[in-house]
Amino acid sequence: MVQTAKVTKLLTDGRAEVAVRRQSACGHDCSKCGGGCSEMMVSSTVAVIADNPVQAMPGDSVTVESSTKSILGAAIVVYLVPFALFFLGYFLGASMISEGMGAAFGGIGFAVGVLLAILADRRLRRKRGITFRITAIEPGV
Repeated sequence: MVQTAKVTKLLTDGRAEVAVRRQSACGHDCSKCGGGCSEMMVSSTVAVIADNPVQAMPGDSVTVESSTKSILGAAIVVYLVPFALFFLGYFLGASMISEGMGAAFGGIGFAVGVLLAILADRRLRRKRGITFRITAIEPGV
């Protein structure tokens, strides 16, 4: 994944903190989402640490690349696992006990999925599973 970011500060180990604009599923083309994007989501940024082989300085606009494979894996855990566990719990509970228990088991499955997503996110951060690298300094405007 390639994005434009702004360098906010340099770190002593040769890396830099950059502000990356958070990407939405619709790519900020709200007409495709039926107007579902909020202003907060469109303008939110995330601070990440990136390798800085191009010697970018604070205030520079830069091109940042990240591993698409790691991001897609994280997206699967965060978005699909909770829903898969919800439906699994619902159908197992409904078929074995009752529809009301199916809803309860579905809710428990969803909660377990969210917990797994949180744990996976912490593990990914600890292992630096998603790495960012500054590849170019954008020309000034």
